Amino acid sequence: MPNTATPNAATQNTAAVSHFAERLRFETDVSDVHAALEAGAPGYVVVDSRGPQAWAQGHLPGAVHLPTAEIAARAAEVVPANMQVVTYCWGPGCNGATRAALEFAKLGYQVKEMLGGYEYWVREGFTFETATGSDRRPADELTAPRWAVSCDC
Repeated sequence: MPNTATPNAATQNTAAVSHFAERLRFETDVSDVHAALEAGAPGYVVVDSRGPQAWAQGHLPGAVHLPTAEIAARAAEVVPANMQVVTYCWGPGCNGATRAALEFAKLGYQVKEMLGGYEYWVREGFTFETATGSDRRPADELTAPRWAVSCDC
């Protein structure tokens, strides 16, 4: 049986470039979304695809709330057709953002999934919104440097 950990270098390199470029076409992370929001980057909408109780517990500043089950019926009224959509859900243990991204893609939107979700947004120390206002927790040093805004990756 061949060792799959050491594939042919030339074949593997071409496939790897294609694979990782494709992932970056459809995925982003909390640090990149935070940087874009801070810079006021135009042309996209961040969509929280969780239910009402999760939204009330906390969400990204400027995000719109559109649970996955409502995307097909309400996307056009919430998100202009010319906007890129960035979806998020709870975190890496949940594929809700993937399901939401799929629903937006079916409707013809350009869409990316925010890896890490709300969990990593909070764990990286970024500000979040609740019904009572803005809040923030210290960065979890297992997910982000304690004294920096991002991991510099």
